[in-house]
Amino acid sequence: MQFVVKTTKAPATKTATLVLPVSDDLVLGEIAQSVDAASAGAISATLKRGDLQGKPGQTLLFQQLPGIKAERVLLVGIGKTEELDARQWRKVVGAISSTLKNLGGSDATLALQDVTLKERDGYSRTRLLVEALAGGQYNFDQFKSKKAEARPLNLITLLSSKAEQAQTEQAVAHAQAITSGMNFARDLGNLPPNICHPTYVAEQAKKLGKEFKGLKVEILDENKLRELGAGSFLAVSQGSNQPGCMVVMQYNGGKKGEQPYALVGKGITFDTGGISLKPGQGMDEMKYDMCGAASVLGTFRTVLELQLPINLVAVLACAENMPSGGATRPGDIVTTMSGQTVEILNTDAEGRLVLCDALTYVERFQPRAVVDVATLTGACIVALGSQTSGLMSNDEELARQLLDAGRNADDRAWQLPLFDDYQEQLDSPFADIANIGGPKAGTITAACFLSRFTKNYSWAHLDIAGTAWISGGKEKGATGRPVPLLTQYLLDRIA
Repeated sequence: MQFVVKTTKAPATKTATLVLPVSDDLVLGEIAQSVDAASAGAISATLKRGDLQGKPGQTLLFQQLPGIKAERVLLVGIGKTEELDARQWRKVVGAISSTLKNLGGSDATLALQDVTLKERDGYSRTRLLVEALAGGQYNFDQFKSKKAEARPLNLITLLSSKAEQAQTEQAVAHAQAITSGMNFARDLGNLPPNICHPTYVAEQAKKLGKEFKGLKVEILDENKLRELGAGSFLAVSQGSNQPGCMVVMQYNGGKKGEQPYALVGKGITFDTGGISLKPGQGMDEMKYDMCGAASVLGTFRTVLELQLPINLVAVLACAENMPSGGATRPGDIVTTMSGQTVEILNTDAEGRLVLCDALTYVERFQPRAVVDVATLTGACIVALGSQTSGLMSNDEELARQLLDAGRNADDRAWQLPLFDDYQEQLDSPFADIANIGGPKAGTITAACFLSRFTKNYSWAHLDIAGTAWISGGKEKGATGRPVPLLTQYLLDRIA
């Protein structure tokens, strides 16, 4: 879907469908008033009859209003103007998208520039609008014999004032790149695990490197990881016939020699739990255990499309966690790349085992800050549900930056404590650390484990177990989160 920005007047805009907002008090905004005046009051007369109440997401369609160049005019309710927030705005945009999908015409024009959202500017309003419309077009049907029918709507025009045109165009560009990154991450997450294995993920990173200038990609295979002493990572990958790898990506869009920001992604392309085998029901969804790595790849695609002036590094820890005669056993002790030893009490707590070596490896780039992204704990879903990602950090300023980015991108996170008191739950009588801390505070103790490997830099951990995908039913699939949050965080660093 293509988006363009124009400054033409709404009544004179030639389009298949012109979309106008109406509040619940049925008072038309300035732009809708101009269309009403050009049509000799046809809109206001209809509203007086009570055909539309203006509630969020309600719609009313006019065919060929006199004096208007548009073939149709679609009114959409936005509710109480003083209460319109990002959540209600998505509902409004969803209604617009759904209605337009069922209409003819290859284009539509949205005259929504005089809508205001609570605590958000015009840039944010437009970006959320485009993200919702473009993201709503996503469809994953590459393994279906019968493909989805092509939708006729392929062009959306956003009307803007001349004063706000540059801001609106920037919002559109950012939104389209973010949606591209999210869809890339969604595709990777939705692929079946017999196709999307560690080598496949590495190949996708290499393709990005060929598609975009300025990206260097290096693959650390198991032999190289063995040389580096990544015993914790290898303890996970050794049970699978699919070899594990670390994917290292470097983008130098900023000043030469400037310290990079770093993203680390958990890329468990399928998680059976290993010898600590998971229950069979719902295990198919463990293909989504690589969504941390997928979201980092998606964020890189966004950064590359926008060619952001920033230096960025990524390390993707990619492996399968499988049970076999060569798999790690509960009770095994391994030595991490950092030299610390780990007693593996539960092989289903594997994400932290691959991440800890990745977090040690990324230190060589002397990053300004490191953010790791992982579908790490079911306990995070219990705590925060599927709406909010969990956040823990050893740097309060970094935590605040990520929380602010999540709010601004409408891709929220919530901070959980990382008190030293929780570290005691990881004590082991046989090794430096155990890989689980018992049934209490599982999300926090998992982050405590990772914190043992991040003492030399600013670090934050995003647990996306609840937000990376939607479980079960027709809506099942990867969400592409937290690409918007991560992108906003990086945009804020160059602002």
